Amino acid sequence: MNPSCIAIIPARGGSKRIPRKNIRSFGGKPMIAWSIEVALESGVFDDVIVSTDDAEIAEIAKQYGASVPFVRPVEISNDHAGLTAVLRHAITWLRDHENSPDIVACVYATAPFLRTQDLRASFQQLIAQKDTEFVLAVSSFGAPVQRAIVRGSNGHINFLWPDFSEARSQNTLEAYHDAGHFFIGRADAFMTYPTTLSGKTLPCIIPRMLCQDIDTHEDWDHALSLFEYMQFLKGGRHH
Repeated sequence: MNPSCIAIIPARGGSKRIPRKNIRSFGGKPMIAWSIEVALESGVFDDVIVSTDDAEIAEIAKQYGASVPFVRPVEISNDHAGLTAVLRHAITWLRDHENSPDIVACVYATAPFLRTQDLRASFQQLIAQKDTEFVLAVSSFGAPVQRAIVRGSNGHINFLWPDFSEARSQNTLEAYHDAGHFFIGRADAFMTYPTTLSGKTLPCIIPRMLCQDIDTHEDWDHALSLFEYMQFLKGGRHH
């Protein structure tokens, strides 16, 4: 018997750089709808819950099949509220209402390239390896991070780590970043650790093509262009 598993999609109403981005139309439906539908389709979760402080987001989430059993408190709905506080609030609420999950996934509301197979694989990876506490969706950097360049206060640029200025790419370690899709872990671990990388965490590696943080209008336009190209390929019109 599989452990009980709940998906939580954090989606507050305030978004300064892209107003209302969680429910802005993307590819013909509200952005958050893509995350909700893929989470439901995966078959991993007993419930998909949206944590929001916003009535319009709550209504749209319900229309696409998510549950909105509570209103997120004001104190964890501002620009400074971290995901840990949001997830702990949701887990505590569920426990107080006799629906205590064994495993919790945090699915991002702005993840239009989220895939069912990644959610399924991460869930199976977590339950198969008993000493693992989290699985985080990550993607590799396109260039060695050890040769990163930064801009100083005088406007000039230089290597962040000068010792690697002559390093060949094949001699550097491959590095990863949060893919912005999801992370999944044991409920007790969310209540114990401040971040997913504080515990014993395994990666779910997402192809770089499917990763796009959506924080600016440029990010949005890039993601939409990629989405339209992928839809074109799915239509079988490529050669």
